[in-house]
Amino acid sequence: MIKKALRTLPIILFLLSFALVGRTSADSLYFSVPSEVVNVTITAQGTMAIDYLITFDNTHGGGVIDMVDIGLPKDTYVLSTISADVDGQPVSVDRGDPTYISIGVTLTLGAQAIQPNHTGTLHLMVGEVDKMLFPYSQNNVQNYASFEFSPNTFGSSYVTGGTDLTLNIHLPPGLQSTDPIYYNPTNGWPGDLAPSSSIDDQGVVTYTWHSNQADVSTGYMFGAAFPDKVVPADSIVHTTIFDAIFGWIGSIDWTSVCMWGACIGIFIVVPIWSSISSNKRKLQYLPPKISIEGHGIKRGLTAIEVAILMEQPVDKVMTMVLFSVLKKNAATVITREPLKIEAANPVPDGLRPYETDFLAAFGLPDVQRKAKLQVMFVGLVKSVSDQMKGFSRKETLAYYQDIMTKAWAEVESANTPEVKGQKFDENMDWTMLDKDFNNRTRTTFGTGPVYVPMWWGRYDPVYRSSIGRSSTPSVSTGSGSSPSVSMPHLPGSDFAASIVNGTSTFAAGAVGNVAAFTSGITNTTNPVPVSTSTVVSPGLMVPASSKRAKAAAAWAEVGST
Repeated sequence: MIKKALRTLPIILFLLSFALVGRTSADSLYFSVPSEVVNVTITAQGTMAIDYLITFDNTHGGGVIDMVDIGLPKDTYVLSTISADVDGQPVSVDRGDPTYISIGVTLTLGAQAIQPNHTGTLHLMVGEVDKMLFPYSQNNVQNYASFEFSPNTFGSSYVTGGTDLTLNIHLPPGLQSTDPIYYNPTNGWPGDLAPSSSIDDQGVVTYTWHSNQADVSTGYMFGAAFPDKVVPADSIVHTTIFDAIFGWIGSIDWTSVCMWGACIGIFIVVPIWSSISSNKRKLQYLPPKISIEGHGIKRGLTAIEVAILMEQPVDKVMTMVLFSVLKKNAATVITREPLKIEAANPVPDGLRPYETDFLAAFGLPDVQRKAKLQVMFVGLVKSVSDQMKGFSRKETLAYYQDIMTKAWAEVESANTPEVKGQKFDENMDWTMLDKDFNNRTRTTFGTGPVYVPMWWGRYDPVYRSSIGRSSTPSVSTGSGSSPSVSMPHLPGSDFAASIVNGTSTFAAGAVGNVAAFTSGITNTTNPVPVSTSTVVSPGLMVPASSKRAKAAAAWAEVGST
């Protein structure tokens, strides 16, 4: 039998962590998870126990499910406390393969593999994971410990249907019903935000969230806080960023360090580096989750969507959208200074949503237009992010890089100006993905005539006025000869300059300050991590939102080192 492994990357990351997407090594896998019950228990010793009950329905034409990787929050788990079974029959548990998960266990199902057209219930019991609690302080609440938890996720390319998901959090014994605090679930949890709660005679408070419309490809985040007096003090991680800094300072041989060099580093280099990093960060509009590797190539993206995936500068992407609507005969540049673009009436069919929004923006006053263009761009980023779920960004970029290379090859290998102009028109959207597009365009068209695209008159008002309202080619006949076609053309240097300089000119007229415009987009699609919490110690913050999860990821890293 050919082995087909189901690889999953659950998210059990605490105090601000990221959801990861499941991966698989078998393209034929296709299954559903009709139900999943997860129990998370904080013991009286301050450790965490995790219990998964996951039902797989492999009746959708998928391959054999014979191996499952389960990620764990830290390498502080105790392997001897972990066991698993499928439908009550034990299966093998080993430390996970780093190829698929950085920290976790691999379940080899063996004879209990879930065959096609069968269902099976996987039961995983993790008895002990240490150092999962962190200090909490919010709204003047002191002496509390907190944690967060996100259940297993599977790649959206391999899962169909919804899931009946139940998540139970069991807190340590010795509490009153009013003592603990729960966090509202994040990332679009489809059930009630407030859990049902209960308390037994041992003072164990249980919070339960349930939804029969859950999506196991989404990393919902749950969490709670409780008085730290019910767990040992040493079970709470107090490592801060300052501990890391002081440890680093203590390891330096200061006798070999020049005092003036240190002063220059602190007072000159660091501020400059921080400023550069901050400015660069403002231009990174792509959300981090799009970089989480899935499996396989996402085909069918437009060149503009690939530009988003490459995180090309906003002004270039905007220019690509402009060229796209011009080529579709949907708009005309009336004037460049001041910039005025007029949509065709009626607008032709077949425009993509971002093209329609782009045209709508240019029917608005300047301030409203910029806001509308930002909304358009945010929607475009979100669309690309959604389309990339379950696919490999690295493999996808390599695929479209090859398309771009072939597009340039067709243009540069053309033997005549007419053919070169035609190939550039056909491949222009893909050639624009090249980071060296400007220089390459100058080199390719800098000498000799260029036979411009038929839509060029809609882009260049000056050119349009020089040839009259019609940009169609003229046809002449001579006695005893075939008709000859005279295509509109420009000197190569003028054509290249119009293309290259058009990007910055158009961007300045459309959005003004490109950096400020991009920053407005980034604030929505990839916001700078912030916390709405009160700081207990400089390195550990209270989780309060999805942004909170990103904000403390760095601090959690420090704590783990």
